[in-house]
Amino acid sequence: MVTASHNPKMDNGYKVYWTNGAQIIEPHDKGIKSQILKNLPTIELGEYFDYEKQLVKYPLEPLREKTMNLYFEDALKQISINSQEVNAKCKPIVHTSMHGVGHIFFTNLMKRLGFKEPIAVKEQMLPDPEFSTVIYPNPEEGEGSLNLSFKTADANGCEIVLANDPDADRLAVAEKQKDGNWRIFTGDQLGSMFAYYFVKNYKGDLSKCALVASTVSSKMIKGIAEKYKLRFEETLTGFKWISNKVIDLEKEGYTVLFSYEEAIGFSIGSVVRDKDGVVAGCCFAQLYAQLCEKNMTLSEYLEEIYKDVGLSLIHICRCRRIERCRSRWSPYH
Repeated sequence: MVTASHNPKMDNGYKVYWTNGAQIIEPHDKGIKSQILKNLPTIELGEYFDYEKQLVKYPLEPLREKTMNLYFEDALKQISINSQEVNAKCKPIVHTSMHGVGHIFFTNLMKRLGFKEPIAVKEQMLPDPEFSTVIYPNPEEGEGSLNLSFKTADANGCEIVLANDPDADRLAVAEKQKDGNWRIFTGDQLGSMFAYYFVKNYKGDLSKCALVASTVSSKMIKGIAEKYKLRFEETLTGFKWISNKVIDLEKEGYTVLFSYEEAIGFSIGSVVRDKDGVVAGCCFAQLYAQLCEKNMTLSEYLEEIYKDVGLSLIHICRCRRIERCRSRWSPYH
């Protein structure tokens, strides 16, 4: 899969997935590398550069609509928690796709879940490879990338913003506070809210369930798992490790309710064996709809979690300390 993600426009990259639907880990990465090296130098493609001839011989099958519908159907089976009536009463939500591909997926799935149509940030609604309204199209950057979202929300009387990055695999959330300022939640705060929400809404045996997070993420969901008797697993950094761990747990008979990494990457169910900002956004909208019924804010919900489970201390290493470390390491490089 080729993706620009939220990188600068000149930096396209690619991801390689295995047959289990997750990104490759050992030994598959080394196996692929060895096959590439074994087949160097590259062969002359000759007639394969004649695209017209090849299209006659191997016509392309348009898969967009078919694939999208399969995605929506699978997602609805796995993430429909609220009734459509609860979702329909939800307060309006502003959504930005940050000049990427998320708009059509997010609005379509929200409609199928029974929500009113989200209010789109029109200037960022459609794909734009120039990312013309932001310096860096990553909602992790915070206020700098969300200014237009806040402006749209203020103009429409909305209290919540959901933001996807351009390839729609990440989700940022912000809430308007009583003093009129906007609070942008961290990935760890969102991870805690997600985990608590899924645990509290699960109808089966929680001892047969699990939560997964990477080692750089908060230990808050470990606390949630311990309090409510779920299994918790920690992985190396990156969703290739998280998704493969989820698959391993499923083979052991566990239902993995939720997995995440602090860099606003969240995975729910098996619709996609990777972080998925669209499914995450629709799940968060359902969480928000439940809070609207209780006349409760996201900030108040987070405080409720802290009171129930406790706090998790996160120590952030400042840049000066990093520079001192680098200076100490430099003689060894």
